[in-house]
Amino acid sequence: MTATEVSTGSTPTTIAGLGAVSGYGWGRKLLWDGLYSAEPAARHLPGFSPAFDDDWGWVARVEDGGDPADGPSRFARALRFSAREAVHDALDRGWRPGGVVGLLHSIVLGDVDHWRAYHHRHGDDTSRRGWLELMPSTVLTGVMQEFDFHGPAMAVSAMCASSVSALLMARLWIQAGLASDVLMIATDLSTTPENCRSFANLGPLVVDAHPFDACRPFQQGSRGFSAGEASVAMVLSGSPVPGHGVVLGGACSHDAYHPVSIPADPTEVFRCFRAALDDAGCDPADISYLNAHGPGTAQCDTAEAAVFDEVLTGARGLFSVKPLVGHCQGASGAIELCASLFGFATGVIPAPPRVAPGHPKLLDGPTAAEDGLVVKSSLGMGGHNAVVVVGASPN
Repeated sequence: MTATEVSTGSTPTTIAGLGAVSGYGWGRKLLWDGLYSAEPAARHLPGFSPAFDDDWGWVARVEDGGDPADGPSRFARALRFSAREAVHDALDRGWRPGGVVGLLHSIVLGDVDHWRAYHHRHGDDTSRRGWLELMPSTVLTGVMQEFDFHGPAMAVSAMCASSVSALLMARLWIQAGLASDVLMIATDLSTTPENCRSFANLGPLVVDAHPFDACRPFQQGSRGFSAGEASVAMVLSGSPVPGHGVVLGGACSHDAYHPVSIPADPTEVFRCFRAALDDAGCDPADISYLNAHGPGTAQCDTAEAAVFDEVLTGARGLFSVKPLVGHCQGASGAIELCASLFGFATGVIPAPPRVAPGHPKLLDGPTAAEDGLVVKSSLGMGGHNAVVVVGASPN
């Protein structure tokens, strides 16, 4: 079933352009190649002491790169690079900006590297002009100026659910006529030793083991997730231009529960999935795959497996690419969605290999895809849930 065969209540929103910076490198092609290699982006890097007993850790970190003119930090340069690649990709595919192009930035922690360097040099002195360079909004102003966009611009922050929430906000803007098109950027480069230590203290982050030994979503022996970084940009359009895929609908909810864990009875997670299907105008039988949040933690994996088994009863399989790209926090949903978009283009889903016994429908490595829609879920710390339904572009 294609996206055009689903009876939706509104016109699908096209993902017309895509740009990416990841642990695999600078550019969408390197992310593509990395995912299909079925090898993790993480490398064994030094610099983790004194936050950790061992100075070495496994992290899918974004290497230095990009254009120095784009800003003084990896964060600024990765944000601008991914945005530029997405816009040029959309233009190459035939997209032309409408009258009002908006911008949404999915963000949680901001420019962590630059904040650390600034405070090391200047302490709490914010009187210097260089302090303005630390503000993500300053970088976004540069994006709007570069492309002469003048639509609404704002940040979306919902922990790990931020980028899926931003996608849904972009769709709402377009449907409501607030914007003809939206550039959505999801950026998270926050794997500093101190930040990794904080997550490790909470329990779910593992840096002392290879990702396949640490992060095993829906499999036995999983210890949690590995750390990752990314900046992913997508051009969303209401125009029926050739694209990477279409956003058919989605939903958000909040558990109002413990700031770290999720409820033993994840009622709001289930409601979010069902509401997303209703908003997309499709039945559970229309769904072929669950591109899961899948962090490899017992609580999240148990909840999503239950939704898969009880709600998406006809789906062929589920997978999580966190063992490959790491957990990219505020950019996690966007970079993980790329796996499904690449699957639409190639007919092969770039799932990681199974390394232990697990869910019977868990995909095992790159897998030939069957027709149908994909559900992408993101479950954020603090109770944020976001689910989006996507399909292949009909163009």
